[in-house]
Amino acid sequence: MSTEQRKKESILRNNGFQTILGSLLCIMIGLFIGYIVLLIINPQGAGKAIIAILKNFLYYPSKAAAMKYFGTTLVKASALLMCSISVLFAWKVGLFNIGAAGQYVIGAGACLYCGLKFGMPWYLCLIAAIIAAAIVGGISGALKAYFNVNEVISCIMLNWIGLYAVNMLLSNVKEQTTPYTKPLTSTNKSALLPNIGLNKLFSNNDFVTIGILLAVIVSVAIWVLLEKTKFGYELKATGLNKHAAKYCGMREKTNIILTMVIAGGLAGFGAGIFYLTGIEQWMVQQTSVPAMGFNGIAAAFLGGSNPIGAIFASYFIQHITSGGTYVDKTMYCSQISDLISAFIIYLCGFVFFFKVRLNRYLDNRDEKKGGQK
Repeated sequence: MSTEQRKKESILRNNGFQTILGSLLCIMIGLFIGYIVLLIINPQGAGKAIIAILKNFLYYPSKAAAMKYFGTTLVKASALLMCSISVLFAWKVGLFNIGAAGQYVIGAGACLYCGLKFGMPWYLCLIAAIIAAAIVGGISGALKAYFNVNEVISCIMLNWIGLYAVNMLLSNVKEQTTPYTKPLTSTNKSALLPNIGLNKLFSNNDFVTIGILLAVIVSVAIWVLLEKTKFGYELKATGLNKHAAKYCGMREKTNIILTMVIAGGLAGFGAGIFYLTGIEQWMVQQTSVPAMGFNGIAAAFLGGSNPIGAIFASYFIQHITSGGTYVDKTMYCSQISDLISAFIIYLCGFVFFFKVRLNRYLDNRDEKKGGQK
């Protein structure tokens, strides 16, 4: 076998390369299925609709307008990224944090209440969001560690408890004439995250703040924690087999609780860097948990359960979700992009299947070559 052939084989067997290949395949199949659905609904505008979804902010011919909406997409993607990191962090430790949505809600409620009710500066509001969400995550972790309550069940219940609790809490800081909370821009500007000049890079989009940079930094820090530290190794070992971890002297119950505390804090951090930009107000009559937390599950798996991969996956999902607003509303509803995202999300479950099939194919190929020799 030549050196070049060995290189090609090593690349195909590389876990990271297989994950990227599988994710790209899921994206292409998801987009193709979405296009078929568009053709069924209205074949005349299917091509333009799928292009509009993929273009997103590039829909605008003006460079200034495109950059402004690109910045808005990045702001939303940074919050989605933190929800994604929250999910994959728990997943790496053998837990399924479906409660990222509820923890995100709690974080939003804490940071907005501190900013609007008490007039706190942005850094205290952000800390409040992290701590409040971490506590909620810790509750699920404690129930799992001490009473063996499945974290999926406890997280789902806490999602709804958190939603209605936040609705009641933020009703104290809502506007008189609308169901929305008071805007931070006019109530307490000190609660807004600083721009440090980033807004100028995106056509004076004041929603672009240090939150985007912080999200990327935290993602890299989580990768380092999981892959390069003793603490991360202990967490993953506990997830693989908590009984073996206990036998080796690891504090398995403490590790489970800490995992959910950190996961919850990450989701709360995502809410903080989103709402403390002033980009949105909270509607106190919400009857459903925001999709950001659930979309984080998709981004986590589309990114191959890797913090670095989640950065790109989170941006892609937010990109096509935002792109749905540019679809011709006379032919399709804007939620068509959510449907296409759902196809991609569903197909993410086949990434592992793809890797298994690819490795099986490579093994059979090597066996045949070995037999010929």
